[in-house]
Amino acid sequence: MLRVAVVGSGPSGCYTAQHLVQQDPEVRVDVLDRLPCPYGLVRYGVAPDHEKIKSLQGGLCAVLEHERVRFLGGVRVGGPGGVPVKVLRGLYHAVVYCVGAATDRRLGIPGEELPGCWSATEFVSWYSAHPDAADAGYLRGVRSAVVIGAGNVAVDVTRMLMRGAAELWPTDMPQAALEALAGSGVGEVRMVARRGPAQARFTTKELRELGTLPGTRVAVEPGDLALDPADPETLSAAQRRNLDVLHGWAEQPAGSGRHIRLRFFLRPVELLADGGRVGAVRFERTVPDGHGGVTGTGRYEEMPAQLVLRSVGYRGVPLEGLPFDEASGTVPHAAGRVVRDGAASSGEYVAGWIKRGPSGVIGTNRPCAKETVASLLADAPELARADVPEDAVPALLAAGTEPVAWDGWLAIERAEAELGARLGRGVVKLADWDTLLAVARSS
Repeated sequence: MLRVAVVGSGPSGCYTAQHLVQQDPEVRVDVLDRLPCPYGLVRYGVAPDHEKIKSLQGGLCAVLEHERVRFLGGVRVGGPGGVPVKVLRGLYHAVVYCVGAATDRRLGIPGEELPGCWSATEFVSWYSAHPDAADAGYLRGVRSAVVIGAGNVAVDVTRMLMRGAAELWPTDMPQAALEALAGSGVGEVRMVARRGPAQARFTTKELRELGTLPGTRVAVEPGDLALDPADPETLSAAQRRNLDVLHGWAEQPAGSGRHIRLRFFLRPVELLADGGRVGAVRFERTVPDGHGGVTGTGRYEEMPAQLVLRSVGYRGVPLEGLPFDEASGTVPHAAGRVVRDGAASSGEYVAGWIKRGPSGVIGTNRPCAKETVASLLADAPELARADVPEDAVPALLAAGTEPVAWDGWLAIERAEAELGARLGRGVVKLADWDTLLAVARSS
């Protein structure tokens, strides 16, 4: 009987476990996560007001409740206090790492370390109740914000900055974050991209949502749209839909009240201080270079901002004990098999963003996991010869790790429903380690 550990319980980890139990009738899978809560970015990355996408948790839940799958939360792998990779490998016939891309890309410009400049990842983690995230005073004294990037995450944080209390109330956002967002003084958000609208990564559905926010007008500079040389005939249907939406906003008359301003062909070059924190962002105007990129013009403009959120992509981080390619932010692999010193490493595999980089949508993890599982099962006859314990939990306990079982997670779910009922809301997430672990271990 093959025993496999899957490290990470987000979509890539759950799809890996699903493919394993579907294709091998005897395999047993332990899904490990350093958090006591499963689902990864579906729980901690999807915007709270996107209930349809969050409903994907139901499918992931069905995987983790399978009779041959076991969830073990609160298990850190690698690093200080974690189970060493080498030790974990000795407890299972195979280990599949599905640890995602845990950090963000930097702008690499002067002033980026100023208070008031954060990654969109940190901001999303805060309002999504990730236990590692604390309220860093993101919105204190903020009147205007700049979001750098033109993907769906940039659209999400822009939208959340402009949501009102009535719209946030039905979400599962933690109460403290809801009150901070609803009570903020943010009156203007600028979402800025260094390239043109035809190169933007946001989807039309996400883009259109910006135009549905009560009391908020979306503005687009007609001059920014005029700079884009893209021939409509060469664009995809999605790109044409985005441009139609943007042109519609560009033609609207000016109005008062709160604004979202979408800007293009502007490259951040410096964050400017005001009273010891961010006060403005300096941008250089760019123009298309004829090869799909942009080049600077030497013309600059400044935008006031007491909050700057960079949303220019995720990046994988090294896991102690695994090889890592710094250039791509991924673990070297061949069809999912971890490669060490130029050769496939027996029993070690990767899937998801740590395998292919932060690309694609949630569903992209299915074929990615399928490829890795195919490699693992092809290796199964050799892997099964290894002598591993029937149950890894005693060894984990001996190493100082106390796993949170599925019943512990269900206790957290109940506690979040009870908290929401007390507050007159729906489910409200618990947001700190001590509470989550206390609830989970009281089950």
